Amino acid sequence: QVQVVESGGGLVQAGGSLRLSCAASGIHFSANAMGWYRQAPGRQRELVAAISSGGTTYYADSVKGRFTISRDDAKNTAYLQMNSLKPEDTAVYYCHGGSSYSELVYGEPVGSWGQGTQVTVSS
Repeated sequence: QVQVVESGGGLVQAGGSLRLSCAASGIHFSANAMGWYRQAPGRQRELVAAISSGGTTYYADSVKGRFTISRDDAKNTAYLQMNSLKPEDTAVYYCHGGSSYSELVYGEPVGSWGQGTQVTVSS
């Protein structure tokens, strides 16, 4: 059973940075894509960034140039570095594992979700 656990959220001022981590287990990590989603109050969950097993990345237009997704296969961990944060980035951020890159970017994720970590950006 795939399990993912996020960490690293918090409160930060606009223009600041945070790094989220996602530790995965029960999965052949290096062979799987990983994704970061977010859900703001009253809005649908949206894909923020994804990374394939080979390192191909996808970013939502709203975060391009500010967020960077990466992975450390030796640690079974994915990261989301968030710079130049804006109040509109405020949301619960979820890690996802166990879906293919195509399912993350073009279809519907079918794997496992973490519990989420709150990111709040104050103006």
